[in-house]
Amino acid sequence: MQIDIATAIGFAAAIFSTTSFAPQAWKIIKTRQTGDLSLPMYVITVLGFALWLGYGALLGQWPLVLSNGICFLLSGFILVMKLAPRRVKERIADTVDPNS
Repeated sequence: MQIDIATAIGFAAAIFSTTSFAPQAWKIIKTRQTGDLSLPMYVITVLGFALWLGYGALLGQWPLVLSNGICFLLSGFILVMKLAPRRVKERIADTVDPNS
């Protein structure tokens, strides 16, 4: 199976985009700190990914749906942690990583 350069670049872009939020999400789980994160930025980001997800679904473009769905979930998690009161943030982080 031969993959053209555009498809290869698309796969690489999807991998980097979807994994870009993982380090921030993990740092929040470990530190429980979100004070330095920009609330407007994450609201806009989550809305953007939701729209890309809908766009991909309407077009039947499942690579768009998959990559933007993962980005939506990770950035949505970060937004929830940013908005959550301290006790809820602690409970969520303890559930995800009980060893910290």
